[in-house]
Amino acid sequence: MFEKILIANRGEIAIRVIRACKELGIKTVAIYSQTDVDSLHVRYADEAYCIGPGPVRRSYLNIPNIMSAAILAGVDGIHPGYGMLAENSRFAEICESHRIKFIGPSFESLEKVGDKAFARVSVEKAGVPVIPGSDGPIEDEADACRLAKEIGYPVMIKASNGGGGKGIRLARDEKELRKVLSIARYESETSFGSDEVYIEKFIENPRHVEIQVLADEAGNVVHLGERDCSVQRKHQKLIEESPSPSVNDSLRKAMGEKAVDAARAVGYTNAGTVEFLVDKDGNFYFIEMNSRIQVEHPVTEAVTGIDLVKAQILIAAGEEGLYSQEDIKWKGHAIECRINAEEPEKNFMPSPGRIEFYRAPGGPGIRVDDYVYQGFSLSPFYDSMFAKVIAWGRDRDEAIVRMKRALDEYIITGIKTNILFHKQILEDELFLKGDIHTNYITELFNG
Repeated sequence: MFEKILIANRGEIAIRVIRACKELGIKTVAIYSQTDVDSLHVRYADEAYCIGPGPVRRSYLNIPNIMSAAILAGVDGIHPGYGMLAENSRFAEICESHRIKFIGPSFESLEKVGDKAFARVSVEKAGVPVIPGSDGPIEDEADACRLAKEIGYPVMIKASNGGGGKGIRLARDEKELRKVLSIARYESETSFGSDEVYIEKFIENPRHVEIQVLADEAGNVVHLGERDCSVQRKHQKLIEESPSPSVNDSLRKAMGEKAVDAARAVGYTNAGTVEFLVDKDGNFYFIEMNSRIQVEHPVTEAVTGIDLVKAQILIAAGEEGLYSQEDIKWKGHAIECRINAEEPEKNFMPSPGRIEFYRAPGGPGIRVDDYVYQGFSLSPFYDSMFAKVIAWGRDRDEAIVRMKRALDEYIITGIKTNILFHKQILEDELFLKGDIHTNYITELFNG
């Protein structure tokens, strides 16, 4: 087992990892930017080191400074959380070269999974259904037009090394394809350091359903069921739930088996998520694999009773056979709302600033993962999400009622939030029926 772990992240996920470590008897090391000196993860850790000024490129993405803190603190493991350096294969390789365990997949697996075009080809060979598209990065505009004609419009242009909804463009005809191709390449280059893009057939109004997997270093792989992430805006998830209201037992079994096949196809280890699109006829298609803990992991924890962050640490420590597929049981229903400092009525403009009063909800079936408190100042340097509310119920109806009650209890002044926006969704007839898809938000508020 690890003696001391550095958390190469900030905010609520840093606190989440610190809590798991404390329960396992592992000492923790926080890193922080000058802007984050008063953040709770700094207070909760056993040690803390400043690694640079506020902007992430000079602090939380500054690998030399992070590694200097890790060596100075004498850690034997680094947990990257999500975002930041969590899927950076170079960072994982540097950790390994310093004999510090990267708590996640190997750098070789990160390279395979991070190249989405390569991952697509790999899982297809393993029999996992994929969306019709290019077998790799497209060469030029002529190649793109030829492939799009073969696949059939509309098509999606996607960054090969992308994520977080960046480097994605929709083209409904050749004229539009020629226009958006250069934009997608530019976004890919500026966001991910590569202008490689690939093409996929666009599935109209699909559901976004992902499968959580755990894989140990002995080759044991299990899935923990699905999360429905269809409520999203501009490819950014807003509300997630488990189980999906559209997935029955047979579809869950089929998707779970294919997710396990996908993980094995790339030699994956640790916690990961295999993401699928599901069309109106129940056909599902692989879109990508996320090689990290997900923001929405608490809903899976709520319905399975499995601590995913502890599982990550135990697998990285060499534990084998933590769970068999028969061990995985699902109970009840869980929903997560991401609480962001933003103004939905002003096109979701970020609303950083000082929190004057803060009172998080509680009560039966409610969990809140946050990192703020009364008097804390949210910085414009970071993502606007500062909390997640997770509601568990015996069924979906109870989970929704509890979530609505929790959002009513939330008291935050000094900044704007998207809480009212979430309430509107939770009271919408289509959401209550579970009749949602990835364009649901656009249709609800603009239709």
